[in-house]
Amino acid sequence: MESHPHVRVLRGKKIILGVTGGIAAYKAVTVASRLTQAGALVDVLMTEAAQKFVAPLTFSALTGRTVATDLWSLGNGQIMHVALAREVDLFLVAPATANTIAKLALGLADDPLSATALASRGSLLLAPAMETGMWLNPITQQHMQALIQRGAFTVGPMAGRLASGAMGIGRMAEPPQIIEMARKVLGRNGPLAGVHVVITAGGTQEPLDPVRFVSNRSTGKMGMALATSARDFGAEVSVVHSPLQVAVPFGVTSVPVRTAAEMRAATFDLLPSTDVLIGAAAVADYRPATVADQKIKKKSGSLDIELVRNPDILGEVGAQRQQSGRPQVMVGFAAETEDLLTNAKAKLESKKLDLILVNDVSAPHSGFGTETNQVTLLDKWGDVLPWPLLSKDEVADRLMVWVARRIQGKGLADLGA
Repeated sequence: MESHPHVRVLRGKKIILGVTGGIAAYKAVTVASRLTQAGALVDVLMTEAAQKFVAPLTFSALTGRTVATDLWSLGNGQIMHVALAREVDLFLVAPATANTIAKLALGLADDPLSATALASRGSLLLAPAMETGMWLNPITQQHMQALIQRGAFTVGPMAGRLASGAMGIGRMAEPPQIIEMARKVLGRNGPLAGVHVVITAGGTQEPLDPVRFVSNRSTGKMGMALATSARDFGAEVSVVHSPLQVAVPFGVTSVPVRTAAEMRAATFDLLPSTDVLIGAAAVADYRPATVADQKIKKKSGSLDIELVRNPDILGEVGAQRQQSGRPQVMVGFAAETEDLLTNAKAKLESKKLDLILVNDVSAPHSGFGTETNQVTLLDKWGDVLPWPLLSKDEVADRLMVWVARRIQGKGLADLGA
């Protein structure tokens, strides 16, 4: 298998983190740490006011890099802000105060942050943080709109308790949201840019009465890993999901449903714009024939429940695909406990899929609720590719490499298997 440069979109990226003078500067410490841990090369620029809240040494210790605090700092014999601006993938300002936003909008360059930003050609991402009145001031809003019109991206601000003790909008977005937005910005021109990926996820819930339902052990972890990876590859991502035990990733469209019928309807609603459909949901094969209006009371003896077949969502999509031409690529998942390859091949053919991933959910460390999966890939051309035990993130990333290749008309054999 060849190396996958998009396995983690932050790895190896050159990121400038501009820190300005707001109490939210303490959150920037976490941002710097997590970006560095993800494999990014992080250079921190601090305004004079920012140093009143956090010491430069803190960022230097976390990133292993010299922190620029002086407009005239030298690095390798070059003026630092000039050298940093030459090769940067993302310029992130967190927190972005009203003062710094105004400087950036007007093209002022009187500190290391604003001077480097003016010279930089990397993507600009702002995480505003200020008092509510400052944020809502028409001048601040005009400055923000000017920057957005020039291609800047924003995350936040959020509503909540501010430094003054008041409640209102102006809190800086939390570090996890900032990191996720950074990934989305960096991945937007990836190999799936312009592609709409629809993913079904979670275990459907088929009601028996107002308080009980029939379901399965699916948590939605694999589906959310797929959604994150597709987003990082530049795709527009929609997730049709039943109740989950994990959060829907930032920057992904959430389409919540509960039953198989609802999942089918939502999937078909999206189908006219779907380029890639990945069926990762554990759709209940059966549902109760009748749903009681009131809670079923316990009584002596047994309780007989008649079950009827649910719609086969992927099967129906596959059947109409020849006429509509959508989706261009269809991928399914098979959770099996025996005869893995035989059962997976039957599903691949009956649902008219391009690819199916099968895993033994009875095996340790693979299946529902685990952090890892050990899958085997089968495609419609007869190729079979077993993968070792991998994290669900790694499975998702490897699959997106295949999806990108399939968009180009290539199969498993082209992955170097």
